[in-house]
Amino acid sequence: MTAPATRPTTLRDLRESGWKPKSVKKELQDNFLAALKSGEELFPGIVGYDDTVIPEINIAVLAGHDMLFLGEKGQAKSRLMRSLVRYLDEVIPYLAIPGCPVHEDPYHPITSAGKRLVAGTPEAEIPIAWWPRAERYVERLAPGTKFADIIGEIDPAKLAIGTSMSAEDALHFGLIPRMHRGIFAMNEIPELDELIQVGLFNILEERDVQIRGYPIQFDLDVLILFSANPSTYNRSGKVIPQLKDRIGSLIQTHYPTERAVGIQITEQEAVDLDVAGEYPVTVPYFMKEIVEQISVSARKSKYVDHTSGVSARFSLANYRTMVASARHRGVVLNEKPAVPRVSDLGHLPTSALGKLELDLLGTHQMSEKQVLEAIVAEAVGAVFEEYVDKHGLDEIAEVFGKGVKIEVGDMLPSSDYARRLKRVPKAWEKAFEVNVGENDAVRASCVEFVLAGLYATDRISRSAKHGRIVYET
Repeated sequence: MTAPATRPTTLRDLRESGWKPKSVKKELQDNFLAALKSGEELFPGIVGYDDTVIPEINIAVLAGHDMLFLGEKGQAKSRLMRSLVRYLDEVIPYLAIPGCPVHEDPYHPITSAGKRLVAGTPEAEIPIAWWPRAERYVERLAPGTKFADIIGEIDPAKLAIGTSMSAEDALHFGLIPRMHRGIFAMNEIPELDELIQVGLFNILEERDVQIRGYPIQFDLDVLILFSANPSTYNRSGKVIPQLKDRIGSLIQTHYPTERAVGIQITEQEAVDLDVAGEYPVTVPYFMKEIVEQISVSARKSKYVDHTSGVSARFSLANYRTMVASARHRGVVLNEKPAVPRVSDLGHLPTSALGKLELDLLGTHQMSEKQVLEAIVAEAVGAVFEEYVDKHGLDEIAEVFGKGVKIEVGDMLPSSDYARRLKRVPKAWEKAFEVNVGENDAVRASCVEFVLAGLYATDRISRSAKHGRIVYET
């Protein structure tokens, strides 16, 4: 695309430049094909969908379809919709009509104001402006949305000055007409009022607008995207069949199929979380695995409402809380680096409980905190059993059977752990053959992992009070 200083500024200049108009979907197709041919990454920042979701989006773009992204919360539906903006042209020209809410195609205006300008003004005097791609996308959340918000309404002020109610000039345009030549996205479509769904059906079918029974014939050029949760989208009566039938492609999203992918997503989203600096934090990989496994376990838990889902934001918030707890300890105790421990997960209720929706029939009177504790224990046990040598576990359990008690906590100095474990060094080394190194903080984290794992697998007991945890037989 030409530099801003050399872009045409009048309709005559635009014609002489050789610019040719394209529909939004054609624009996406052409730019997408160029990216596909070049071998560049098609959807940067989208992890875990290479073999499932991405190919379906690719086909939908090439098919020229409007799309519905169907999946539970936290499956990157909105991010996927926004990512399509990168396949729009950098800028496109439009008629610079004062007061006109529509970015008109200079060659094919759809509003009466645009048509009057082109028909009655010399091309050398018709001003052209340029619309950047970032402004050609708008997104709306369905709850609370009114017909006037996305389609339009009769403007009382225009009626007061004598404009006919059936005239286009009497309308206040909603978001979709204003996104002519752009992309409109509607999140949580089942929450839309049926009247609005009928209006969307009309736009998808005829690409025109009807407001209060007055048909305004617009040749709208817009790509429409939707998102929904399967539990509501598939519920009878939530989305009218005619609207479902007009959506070209249904893109099914999902949670990470592998724990490592979930960890990769969390690390990507937490890139702004500085773990270096004056008070650095080193996160052992097994602690990252535990945080992600908590989400995996929650998604499978009989205590959690599966129709709601457990968002990737659940993992991210918990990871941030864990790192913050470790850093807090590092500052107070002057430990560098601070290393997260299982006891840091004791602060997860602050970040986790608001993101879990419980299945009230399955909780058996358990509180939210008890449900979370059960999920965390299950997650610790699952990761623990992948790491340890079971023969060594039996030796540790035998030592505890002789009356050993070990106290841990998120605010205990790391150096205390070595002293507390002098009675079980051989069994410890045999049970947990991970390179714990000479760093006290890393070793303390590993010790807590083993103790929490022994508890999670019912080999020892645990009691907690005021942030301190005691493990014993």
